[in-house]
Amino acid sequence: MDQRLEVFLKVIEKKNFSKAAEELHMTQPAVSQYIRSLEETTGVKLLERTNKYVRLNKAGEIVYHHAIEIKELYAKMNHLLDDLTNKASGSIAIGASYTFGEYLLPQIIAEAKEQFPDIKPTVTIGNTTTIAGLVLSHQLDVGIVEGHFKGVQELKTEPFAEDRMFVVAAADHPLVQRTKPIKVKELIEETWILRELGSGTREASEAVFKKFSILPPSLMHFSSTQPIKAMVEAGMGISLVSEWAIQKELRYGDLKVLNVEGLPYTRDFSIVTRSPFQTKALSAFLDLLKNHKELTDFKIL
Repeated sequence: MDQRLEVFLKVIEKKNFSKAAEELHMTQPAVSQYIRSLEETTGVKLLERTNKYVRLNKAGEIVYHHAIEIKELYAKMNHLLDDLTNKASGSIAIGASYTFGEYLLPQIIAEAKEQFPDIKPTVTIGNTTTIAGLVLSHQLDVGIVEGHFKGVQELKTEPFAEDRMFVVAAADHPLVQRTKPIKVKELIEETWILRELGSGTREASEAVFKKFSILPPSLMHFSSTQPIKAMVEAGMGISLVSEWAIQKELRYGDLKVLNVEGLPYTRDFSIVTRSPFQTKALSAFLDLLKNHKELTDFKIL
């Protein structure tokens, strides 16, 4: 990778020439020379500099965005070359949407580290749209998401496991004792506690509303599943959640699944990648993921 880009990225990271020089074990004039050379090559000024700050201008933002991608691609290239002769090792940047990332991924990574101790996974958790965007920009090697995203032809999406979703309520909710199936239309006046737009779980809720032609007037929104479960447990409303997210609450009786006609709602967990090439470390992780026993065999509901 062009050392001028490495120096440029470090200056932006540290927001200071002298701190970047210290980190790179260079002199400050040398750092300045690298930045000046990069600006001469690109033909534009990239940084706004004063005694107090260093920040990107518009041209600098363009170079910074692509320099990040170049750095990721360069590292991936070296990993692929190393893999020609070496065993599965090195870093894997993994992204996961909240349901999978919070409730399933930790165990899978623990097993991956046990089987392949030389791999070094890092994990980013976000909603489905965020994770897909990070894979697209080469900041993640792989994303594991639920739901769908549109208009991203560069990404390869591969479903690998099924997820079932149920409507849950507090243990003392009046509908919990109903033995006769509840029609979804009976739930229209309930307060629905949902995830934010852009999440796979929110997409599933919207799909259920559309399928049964309902539009609940009372909605609440949260950016993760944990506060949603707490709100439902406190009797503040109901929610549609993955069975993987409620195993502990069902075991202890804090939440109950409502017997709703036409449910559970099923969706896929999918693997999202961009590059057609995979390091040995990533291939080993994906093989473990696709054949993970808990996903293929075990269900609690």
